Amino acid sequence: MLEIKRKIIHIDMDAFYASVEQRDFPELRGKPLAVGGSPDGRGVVATASYEARKFGVKSAMPSRQAIQLCPQLIFCRPRFEVYKEVSRAIREIFSRYTDLIEPLSLDEAYLDVTHDKPGIGSAIEVAKAIKDAIRYELDLTASAGVSINKFIAKIASDYHKPDGLTFIGPSKIVPFLEKLPIEKFFGVGKVTAQKMKGMGIHTGGDLKRFSETELISRFGKSGKFFYHIVRGEDDRPVKPNRISKSIGAEDTFETDLFELEDMLLELKALSEKVEKRLTAKSSQGRTVTLKIKFADFTQITRSRTTPSYIHSAQEILQYASELFSKVDLENRKVRLLGISISNFYENDVEKLHNPQLRLF
Repeated sequence: MLEIKRKIIHIDMDAFYASVEQRDFPELRGKPLAVGGSPDGRGVVATASYEARKFGVKSAMPSRQAIQLCPQLIFCRPRFEVYKEVSRAIREIFSRYTDLIEPLSLDEAYLDVTHDKPGIGSAIEVAKAIKDAIRYELDLTASAGVSINKFIAKIASDYHKPDGLTFIGPSKIVPFLEKLPIEKFFGVGKVTAQKMKGMGIHTGGDLKRFSETELISRFGKSGKFFYHIVRGEDDRPVKPNRISKSIGAEDTFETDLFELEDMLLELKALSEKVEKRLTAKSSQGRTVTLKIKFADFTQITRSRTTPSYIHSAQEILQYASELFSKVDLENRKVRLLGISISNFYENDVEKLHNPQLRLF
């Protein structure tokens, strides 16, 4: 029997970037809209409005493919500074009810309201109040999931989108998960879902038939996670000011790079971007990671841990170039380059995790 320890809400804004654009520009309301790069180049859809989703347009889809699915699709360039400001306003609404807020991105967060500030006592009522405040103060909609742990709350928030509120109580968790299609489980991606279906696993009930040992042998460490979540077991607490594991920058090129000189110039520009982001976080790290995606979409990463902590563009470029020089580039074109820094200085932890420095 599940022990009720927490009251968790997962809030997920509905088509966030696209909804902000439609809010700010009334002429875009009711029309299929995509926020992202141009279909004339190598743009990617960041967010699609619900009008566009009816045509099959999805996030992370190449913009060229999106325009083929929906010829009347309107593209908007992202306005990240605006989205950040709206996100801060959403966070302020959250803080009226709890200080236990774990942001996952600009438009998504977990809230622990076991002991809510106003003393409402009901997580469902708190979720309603938050949704109402977002609607009336920001003219946007959010979907909320309410349950006793993070995993179930996240699944619940996606169950009735947009503008949904789903509560999955303790007695409903197991039967709900047993009927849930395996691809709906948070943490089960397309590749894993296909592998599971090859094993005859189509629902949570099917997954539940496998022992923990069997799942670990098939899926490694993830197998243990799958074993517990299908039983509704998730003891992870809501962690305010989540740890940033890395700080970096990457760029996808309109035209594949072939000349070594052009690639090195891009590495220099990326190093300068990373330096600015490290400076903004008052941080420095010891591990440099280089990411390369080739024209055939194959991807590699190379990392090196430095003798001392670094943060300057010159130092970052030095180590990134060394890693780059060891990659076989013969007759290969490069589609994307990225550089990131991790393994942060321990004394920077408080600064790095200061909620005032986060985007949400």
